[in-house]
Order: sequence, then structure tokens, then C-alpha cells
Amino acid sequence: MMQRIGIIGVGEIARAIVDGLCDGIEEPPEIYLSPRGARTAADLSQRYPNVRVCNDNQDVVNHCALVILAVRPQDRDEALAGLQVGGDQVVVSVMTGVAISELRRTLGAGAPVVRAIPLPAARERQSVTVTCPSHPAVDDLFGRLGGTLPVADEATLNAYQALTATLTTHYWYLATLTAWAARHGIPAEDADRYVRGLFQGVGRALSDETRSLQQLAADHETPKGANERIRTTWFDTTNSDALQKALDALLSDLK
Repeated sequence: MMQRIGIIGVGEIARAIVDGLCDGIEEPPEIYLSPRGARTAADLSQRYPNVRVCNDNQDVVNHCALVILAVRPQDRDEALAGLQVGGDQVVVSVMTGVAISELRRTLGAGAPVVRAIPLPAARERQSVTVTCPSHPAVDDLFGRLGGTLPVADEATLNAYQALTATLTTHYWYLATLTAWAARHGIPAEDADRYVRGLFQGVGRALSDETRSLQQLAADHETPKGANERIRTTWFDTTNSDALQKALDALLSDLK
């Protein structure tokens, strides 16, 4: 793996990447962070002796062989303006909906540009990261954070990007369950604890890749039982169609 990595834009995903690369690792890479996201960058540099906060974005690029662009898409013009990247460096963009062709025009460099979708689970080195196109250094980097899933084109990557947008919906689903329980007399803290434990068990079941998702659902149901009743009365065809339409609309905007 490249031993000098820079990150421009230090938010939650950047924090997860740094934690995954450094926490408990005997020989972590040198990591250079932009001053944007100052509180997070300062915290990471205090936790890990191999992490340094640079003066500006160009300073990050000057120190690294591989640079990760992790700014918000709406901030990219300001963050990348005038940035000079060498042809021997590798650029990894984790920005949603920003095409490789646009980044090449903005950077005006011949450096390889790769898009990637790392997940917060990179912190625990359990993120399956989609990349496009495949690049040895990038695939090795994210391979160390849980695994790499290279895809052939950006249209496919955008479809994966739409799937990641369902993550907070899952959390709100769980929050709705705890709120319902509280309305029925269960103390909020107890409901929260129970729901977390319930779905952590689901997460462990997902690690069994010998069973399809449909099979996992069937294995947790009995005919005309409580699980089947909620699935068929709440997550019905109308509900399923609405979810797919929302994803279609998001994918259209990502193209």
C-alpha cells in the first residue's frame, strides 16, 4: 500500500478511513490531512503520531502519493481551485455524483482518477468499497479497510451510490420502532437498547453469504406468524414500489 496518503476534506468518512488505517496497526501509513474540518483533523493528529494536519490543500498534495478528495460536492470548486497534482500521483474521489471527466477538467492533470464509495464501516475494516476504475494502489488501500469491489463503469458505480443513500433511512426506521415502543409504555432507554440488540443480531446473520437475503427473511418467519404479518402488511407492493421510485429518481440525479 502507498505509505503517504493525503485527505482533503476531513469529515465522517475521512475519520473512518484514518481510524481503519491506523487504529491498532503496527506500521500505519503517513497520513496528511487538510485543515478543513479542523476539529476532526486536530483530534486525529493527536490520536495518531503518523497523522499530520497540513497548512492547506496544496500542502496535502505535495506530501502524498495518493490523495483522497472527501469534500462535499457543492464545495469542490473552492477546494480544488488551482490545485496542482502530479502525473505520478493517484487521485481518489469519494464525492457523490462528481464524474471522473469533470475532475480531470478541474484538476487539469494526467494523474489517474478513481471514484470510490467507502462506508463508515471502514473504521472497523469492514467496508466493502466500490471503486471505478480498478487501480492497484486504490484497490489495495480499500482492501485493507474491508474489501474492494471494482466496477467497470460509472453508471454501475452510481447505482451503488444510490444504495448507500438508504443508510440513514435504516436508522430512522429503528428510531421509529423505539418511538412506537415508548408510546406503549416502554422506557425510551430500554426500547433503544432492545432495538439495537435486535438488529445487531440481524447484522451478524448477514455475514452468512451462503443464504440469499430472501432466504434469510424466510428463515426468520413462520407461516402466518408475527414477522410475516408485519412484512406483508407494512412492506407491501405499494411500499416497495415507492422505495424503488425514490432510488430511480436519485440515480437519475447522479448521472
